[in-house]
Amino acid sequence: MKQDKTYLINKIFNNENIRTVWDKDSEKYYISVVDIVGILSESKDGRKYWNKLKQRLKEEGNETVTNCHQLKLKAQDGKYRLTDVVDIEGMFRIIESIPSKNAEPVKLWLAKLGSERIDEVFDPSIGIQRLIDLYRSKGYDELWIAKRIKGIQQRKSLTDVWKDNGITENYEYGILTNEIYKSWSGMTAKEYKGLRKESLRDNMDSIEVTLADLGEEATKRLANKQKPQGLKNNIKVAKIGGNVAKVARDELEKQLGETVISKDNYLGYEYKNEKLIENK
Repeated sequence: MKQDKTYLINKIFNNENIRTVWDKDSEKYYISVVDIVGILSESKDGRKYWNKLKQRLKEEGNETVTNCHQLKLKAQDGKYRLTDVVDIEGMFRIIESIPSKNAEPVKLWLAKLGSERIDEVFDPSIGIQRLIDLYRSKGYDELWIAKRIKGIQQRKSLTDVWKDNGITENYEYGILTNEIYKSWSGMTAKEYKGLRKESLRDNMDSIEVTLADLGEEATKRLANKQKPQGLKNNIKVAKIGGNVAKVARDELEKQLGETVISKDNYLGYEYKNEKLIENK
């Protein structure tokens, strides 16, 4: 399964070529508005159609236009030209604004997703089953899926302990998680598999998942008992917890005579690296 989010976006539009670019600083994909509008409106001049639509959205006070950026994307002639782009959320908001039969399948899909999420509020087990079915469709075996579901619950219990110990900001959770990973793997979460927005654990094999779970479980128990307050003290505990997993990894590798971790990602993601040039 060699694909990234660019591939998935193109699938939404029946495999039409939608230009996308990954911004590593904001960790977001940006999508060409002209490409989206051109396909859905069937306009001969997508840029002209978008200019009219943009004006109407401005008059309506639509925030999508405000959140639009201009980046230089590669045109068919190979040259880079300024193009309006939006993130994933903005892409769907623009789709909702286009009165076209070609936009209806995507609108129906979005409506179905919304309905499913409401159903899950009344019956959370629906969401769990949906997650299991999704993992099955991607080729994961039942043992891996069971470990993954349990790991999600364990991760939540760890973040709850961190919250009780004074950790409140998202970036702090990221720092602590990286300390655990660095202690047992020698790499941060981003360095480990070289992923973008994809889940790290979804790209680990069963041994790697077990080591990650062990590092977090050890950290949770130590933090729950010692109750370190603030980021600095919790980092110390996270390193100790990660080291517990490192001891287990070292012993296993000694017995196997080979490493048990790899930078290869489980789903075989391959990225099309396109340079992002902002209008400065």
